[in-house]
Amino acid sequence: MLNTPPELIADIEAFERRWEDSALRDWRRQMPDQFSRSMSEKRFGDLPRWRAALAALPSLKAETIDLDTNAITASGQVDDGTRRELEDALRSLHPWRKGPFSLFGVDIDTEWRSDFKWDRLSGAIDPLEGRRVLDVGCGSGYHCWRMKGAGAAEVIGIDPTPLFVLQFKAIQHYLNIDSVHVLPLALEQLPPKLKSFDTTFSMGVLYHRRSPMDHLTDLRDTLAPGGQLVLETLVVEGGEDTVFVPPDRYARMGNVWFLPSPAALMKWMSKTGFIDVELVDLNQTTVAEQRSTEWMTFYSLSNFLDSNDHNKTVEGHPAPRRAIITARLP
Repeated sequence: MLNTPPELIADIEAFERRWEDSALRDWRRQMPDQFSRSMSEKRFGDLPRWRAALAALPSLKAETIDLDTNAITASGQVDDGTRRELEDALRSLHPWRKGPFSLFGVDIDTEWRSDFKWDRLSGAIDPLEGRRVLDVGCGSGYHCWRMKGAGAAEVIGIDPTPLFVLQFKAIQHYLNIDSVHVLPLALEQLPPKLKSFDTTFSMGVLYHRRSPMDHLTDLRDTLAPGGQLVLETLVVEGGEDTVFVPPDRYARMGNVWFLPSPAALMKWMSKTGFIDVELVDLNQTTVAEQRSTEWMTFYSLSNFLDSNDHNKTVEGHPAPRRAIITARLP
C-alpha cells in the first residue's frame, strides 16, 4: 500500500476481499503503481486543493440513500451551518459535469442531466442484477451509482481525470458502498484480455479515440463470454459507409475524430466480433440535457450550437446526435 494514494486505499482493500479469479488478482497487484502515477501532484497541480476540499467534508451520517431517482441522494439530519460547510467543500470541486446529486439538502446541479441518458438506456439493456460491471469514461460516477441501484453486484468505473475521481470520493464519503468504485485509469491501462465483466459501458468516449476499432477491440476484451457491451456515442445520419471526420473542431471540441452513422458503427462492431448488435436509441442532445449551471460555470452546449439554428454546431456541422447500441460476445 506504500505507493497507493490515500483516497484509494479502501478500494484496493475491498478488491483484496472480493477478487478471487486470477486475472483480477493480477490487476490488483498493479494498481498501487498505476494509481500513484495517475494521482501524482507533480502532474496535476490542482490535486492538493481538491484533496483539501475532500478533507473539509463534514462528518454526516446518511439516514436515507437513494440510487434509483434522478439525483443520487443521501439525506439525514444537518444544521444550517454544517450544510453551508458541506456546500463550500463540494463547490471547491468545480466543475461538476455528470449528475445530478443531492447530499443533505445540497443539490449539485451538474452540467449534464445524466439521468436523461439513463432513462433512455435502462429499459433496453440486459438486467444488471448480480453482474460485475465496468463503466469506461465514467466521470464522477453518476451512472455507476445508477448501475448499483439497478442491482449490479460490483461496479468499476474508470476515468483518467483526478478531479472526477475525487468528486466520486466526495459522494462515496456519504454513501459508503464498498462495491462501487471509480479508479483513475484509462481503458488502455487495464490488463489486456481481462475478460472479467458481465456488462461494459462506454458512453461518450468513442469519438475521442483516434482509432475507434482499437477502442471497440479493447472493450470487447474486457467482457466475459456472453457479456454485453452498451455503447453510446456521437453519430451522424447516413448509410453503413457514412463516417464524418471533422476537418477541425466539432462543437468547439478539438478531439473529435470519427462520427459514424449508426449503421456504420454497427458494422464496425460486428467486424470486431460482437453479435446481436442492436440500435436501441437515437437522440439529438438538447440544452435541457447539457447546459451551464452554478456547479459548472464554463461554456456548454448552447455555446457550441449555431445561435440561429440549434440543428447545427457553431462550425456549421450537424448538431450532436447520440446513439445507444447494445451488443454481445458469443
